[in-house]
Amino acid sequence: MTSRISKTQIDRLGARLRKGQVSESDLRLLEDYRRAFGEAYRSVVLTIRRQHGLEPTGRPSKSTSSVIEKLQRETIRLSQIQDIAGCRVVVTDVAEQERVVASLRALFPGASIVDRRKTPTYGYRAVHVIVEVNERLVEVQIRTTLQHLWAELSEKFSDVVDPTIKYGGGESEVRNLLLGRSELVSRLEKLEQEMLTPGRAVPEELKKELEGLKVDMTKSSADLKSIVGRLGRSRG
Repeated sequence: MTSRISKTQIDRLGARLRKGQVSESDLRLLEDYRRAFGEAYRSVVLTIRRQHGLEPTGRPSKSTSSVIEKLQRETIRLSQIQDIAGCRVVVTDVAEQERVVASLRALFPGASIVDRRKTPTYGYRAVHVIVEVNERLVEVQIRTTLQHLWAELSEKFSDVVDPTIKYGGGESEVRNLLLGRSELVSRLEKLEQEMLTPGRAVPEELKKELEGLKVDMTKSSADLKSIVGRLGRSRG
């Protein structure tokens, strides 16, 4: 059924869902559309696994509620949503992140790159590689270990405290803590990059600063988890 749905029909469906005009037939149509991404998702994951030995994690489709919420939150057409299907690869550091992104670009000619390290979204930092397979988009998120740690904390706050935190909402205390830790991750990774510059003699003070930032990041993570627990209990 999905193969016979035109782009215009898909976007008209999205417009109805955005307005909250959700009928049973529209929900079935959306479910068919979501399922149509499964094959493209499996193809991308299998290619990454075979070519790189990496093990992506993710899901072949956003949930129905997540798709509708995104349509209502953003000014985007249903056919333009890039992450209905998506997977994630977590790498050690920025240097490996750059290598994997370059490799995926070569592996999937025509893929587009969204670098959220340069333009973070409410503190979220990563590189997204958008791959098109059989007219379906699959988003591959490439995160460093630190970027992934931050994202998991943000998800935890969203799950326990307020789902709008990921999109700039929620309490200012939480937003400021997350933004501060995102900047800390950015600073730490820039220092790591400087230390990896070929032929560069790394000053001892730079090494100490890097180690100090890592300690701060670890402590920050513990502080954030403590706040999650406190705020969650206060709402219980």
